[in-house]
This record gives sequence, structure tokens and C-alpha cells, in this order.
Amino acid sequence: MDTVVLNIEMIAVLCLLGFTIFLFISEVVRVDLAAILVMVLLGALSYIPALSGLADVNHLFDGFASNAVISIIAVMIIGAGLDKTGLMNTVAARILKFGGSTEKRIIPVVSGTVGFISSFLQNVGAAALFLPVVSRISARTEIPMSRLLMPMGFCAILGGTMTMVGSSPLILLNDLIITSNSKLPDELKMETFSLFSVTPIGLALVVTGILYFVFLGRWVLPGSGGRTSGSAGQSMKDYLKRIYGLKADIVEVVVPEGSILMGETLGDLMDAHHIYVIGTYHNAKRWVGPTLDTKITPPCRLAILGRKKVIQEMCEDYGLEVKPRLDVFAEEFVPTKAGVAEVVIPPNSSVIGKTAREMQFRKVYGMALLAIYRSEETYSHVETDDHQPSRIGVMELHAGDTLVVQTQWEALTRLKSDKNFVIVTSDYPQEELRPKKVGWAVFFFSIALALILFSPLRLSLCLLVGAVGMILSRVLSIDEAYKSVGWNTVFLLAGLIPLGHAVQSTGTAEWIAQGVLAILDGWPIWALQVGIAILATIFTLIMSNVGATVLLVPLAVSIAIASGGDPAIFAMTVAISTSNSFLIPTHQVNALIMGPAGYRVADFVKTGGIMTILFLIVSMVMMNLIF
Repeated sequence: MDTVVLNIEMIAVLCLLGFTIFLFISEVVRVDLAAILVMVLLGALSYIPALSGLADVNHLFDGFASNAVISIIAVMIIGAGLDKTGLMNTVAARILKFGGSTEKRIIPVVSGTVGFISSFLQNVGAAALFLPVVSRISARTEIPMSRLLMPMGFCAILGGTMTMVGSSPLILLNDLIITSNSKLPDELKMETFSLFSVTPIGLALVVTGILYFVFLGRWVLPGSGGRTSGSAGQSMKDYLKRIYGLKADIVEVVVPEGSILMGETLGDLMDAHHIYVIGTYHNAKRWVGPTLDTKITPPCRLAILGRKKVIQEMCEDYGLEVKPRLDVFAEEFVPTKAGVAEVVIPPNSSVIGKTAREMQFRKVYGMALLAIYRSEETYSHVETDDHQPSRIGVMELHAGDTLVVQTQWEALTRLKSDKNFVIVTSDYPQEELRPKKVGWAVFFFSIALALILFSPLRLSLCLLVGAVGMILSRVLSIDEAYKSVGWNTVFLLAGLIPLGHAVQSTGTAEWIAQGVLAILDGWPIWALQVGIAILATIFTLIMSNVGATVLLVPLAVSIAIASGGDPAIFAMTVAISTSNSFLIPTHQVNALIMGPAGYRVADFVKTGGIMTILFLIVSMVMMNLIF
């Protein structure tokens, strides 16, 4: 390898690299803004004659049209389309049924599934498709997304090492080996790798990632990132307690055959025990917001809102079974579908002077009246911290009353057109699901997947076929497609791409590699392999993993031959190690999950630092055991 001499352009690139890392770690500005700032500085510096080779200003913004960025945009649209049909709700429900509702059980199921999918689908695609699933699971279990998205994202990256088509570096590896063979004598020529040659290594890495989060997640994962939603996005119990001092849970109760409640009305049961029955299940049919005159017909199930202690005492008296968690009602009362809302009675409302019972409030509006907030006093059918339960169903409504209701968001949306009420709650899902479009959504997703696996088309074009199909078939409108794109992710990646090109085009990468290799000179073969792995890990943090692979594979082959090592294994070390990208959010998957989970760069440094070391240890051990 020819000696690379440090010049002024390389010094400028190194300064920009240091500045970027400083911005990322210090978080003086948001990371997407930091990426844009660095891109602008790179372009401005390129107008200085001595630094004209830093970047081609005519192609400075090519990152926005890059294969990676367009792929991410397309896969976000595809994921939104699948979510719009309710399919992701179904997937989330199945995962919860199989994996339970605890963090330690959900993480292996979700992360293992995503890891397997990413072994055949690009890892950012697998992560993007499961983003809405994790969001639904988070809403149902009240586990913050920050506790679930990082395990899912990391295992998506790890899953890319399970096959030779799982990541771009592994796809490139055989071509790079063939290119290197053309310059080698016959006795040193390398064999190319088959599709599943790396599977034992990738499988060990995925298992390591899952075990890492299962056993150490309690300490290494952020506590509660990014959950900024209002009543619609938090626990109903916490919301009622914090705002109104109401103590309430939703509990599912089984009424057995022959129960003494046979023939009793829901209204009688509610008045006798100061609870709300907000759902019934009988003969495999569910009713949400049943009317007060509905008669109880065992065997059946009831969804009851009230103090858990009161409900348990009532169930003991009547011989009812309290389920440990929502079962048949799990889908109906998740925060993405139902929750607590606030509705105000305006001065000109026709309901002033009427009672909820007279209006048949529950039957007409499909809502359960939980409390009336009037003149700084809270009146509720359930117990409060300071007051005894009130019979709010027979209280006359006054102008200015705030009605606290338990409702499905669909019913609340319908109420917007009623001039008798003013809806105060604004932060709730108002989107309309389109289950009738699930066939089209699955069809175009399948087409995109088939094109990725079996056609020579570019990844971005394959995914755009699926995304455009979703829009043309009206699974999504074009405006909904625009809203589904995380533009902060797009600008973060597009802003960093020119810096990665500058690192490679100015010779900075080769200069760094040359310095590291000089340090490694004379080391034993295993130490050289570890050094190559560390070098590949560093390079993939500051430039594209494809660029790092193209640059380092020839160098690794030369080092292996000179030291008596196996050049194919050294080349494989580079291709595997370029997936070791957990320290900062420069990898596409990390950039994708950063916004929804509210992660900071420090979170990646803390959690990803340990994962980086584990990756190095496991990959080195497995490569030497297998090969």
C-alpha cells in the first residue's frame, strides 16, 4: 500500500469529524440539525481554493436522493399503510398473547422476530415495519417505547449478519473477494461464501443481543423516553388520579353460569357498588358502552371501571372471577383506541338542566360519564381522595361543566360535530382504520418483498413500488404518506452522507487505516484480526458501511497474506464488523428509532457501548470456531 501523506484537506475533514462528534455527544443542538450544519459547513469550506477537494458542491445534496434515504422513506410509507389497515394491531395482539405483557417476555419475541426478518430483508426495513407494532405494544402494556425500541433496533442490525443477503457489506463481500482473487496467485485465491455461511455467527450475535437486554436491560435501557402524549397516550389510571384524584382501574371479570347476578341490570350493579360496567362479552360478541338497562346473562364477561379493591370485594360476594389482565377486552380499551377525554358544556347547549340519565348519555353518545368537574369540585360515581361517591347520573348539567368521560376515540370524533359539547381533549388518535384495504396492503408489501429478494432492481426502487401501490390503492392518501415519513431521520442521514464521502474521497480514511495498521505491525494473527474488526467498527461510525467495506477488505486481505492468516476470514471480519454500529445514531436503524423513542446520543453511548464490546467478543470467537 502506498504511503498516504496528511494534507490540509484531510486536516479539515478530521476537524469536521471531531466537530460532528462533539455536537452529537454534547447535544448543543438536535442531532438532525447537527447533521445539516455539518453538511452546510462542508459545502462552504469547499469554496476555499485550498479545500476545493472536500466536496463537489454540485452534488452536495445528493444524499437526499441516495438509495438509503429513499429506501427509508418508502419503507416508512409501507409500514404506515400496513398499520392503517389495522394489521399491525393484530400482530401486536398476537405477540402479547404469546409473549405476555412484561418487558422480559416481550423483548425476546419482538427482537427475535425482527432479527429473523432482517436476515432476508434490509435491517432498516425490518425495523421500520415493526415500529408501529412496538408502538401498539407500548400503548397496551404501558411499557415506554424507549424500553422496547432499542432492543428491537439493535437486533434488526444484528439480524443482518445471519445471511449473505442480510446487509449491504455481506452482499458486497463475494464481489470484493472475486476482485481480490484476480490479483492473487492460484494458491492464495479465496473461496466465496454461500448464503448461510455466516448463519452461526449471526445467530450467536442475535441471541447475545436478546440476552443482553433481557438480563441487563433493567440497568442499561433509558427509563422513559419520548412519551409526551396527553390523556390518550398514558395510563388511564394515572391520568384520572393525577388530574381529578379519581382512583380507577379497568378490570375484566368472569360471571360464571348460574351466577346470582342473572337478570340483574348493569345500572343496578353500578349503583350498588359505585363502579362502571363499560363493556360486556356474551356468546362471543362484545359490546362497548352497554346501556344501563342491559341485563346480565351468564356465562359472560364484564369490563368494569372502578377501584380495584372495591371490584375484588364485589367479586368475592358474588363468586365472580377477576382476570389478572384484560383478555377479551384487551383490544377495545388500549390507549390507541380508547381512553379518558374531557368535554365542556357551552352556555348555549341544549343539555343544560338535563341529567345524564334523562339524556341516555351512554346509549346516545357511547361514552361512560366518570366525573363532573364544577367550580373546582369533582363529583364522581367512583371514590375520590376527598369526597364520597356522588350519583352524577342524576345531577343536572350546568353551563361550564367539564364532563370527564371514558370513550372510544371513534365516538369522541363523532361528537365533534355536536354543538352541545366542546371537546377539550385534542391529543387523541383521530385516524380512521381501513380494514377493508388489508388485502391491497399485503399485496403491495408482498410485491416489494419479492422484488427485493428475487429481482436485480435497486432496493429503493423495489420499496417505492410497494409505497406507490399503497397510495394508488387508497390504503393511504398522499397526505397521509407524507405525514408518515420521519423527516428528522431523513435529514440526519442525508446530512451525514456528504461527510462520509469526504472521509473517503480525500484519502482521510486510508490515512487513518494506514496509521492503525502501522501500530498493528508485528502483532500475532488473532490480534491483527481483532484490530481489523475494531478499525471496521470505527469506520462504520463515521462513513457508510458499504464505503468502509470497500476500503478495508483489500487492506485486510493484504495484511492476512503478509502475516500468514486466512485472507477470506479477514475479509469476512470486515464485512461482519461493519454491522457493529451501536455507539451513535449514524446507522440508519438507530436514526429511525431515535425520534419515536426520544433517545439521546448519551443513551446510545451507554447502551451501545456494552453491545459493541459484546459484538466484538462474540463475532471473533464464533469466526474462529466456525472457520
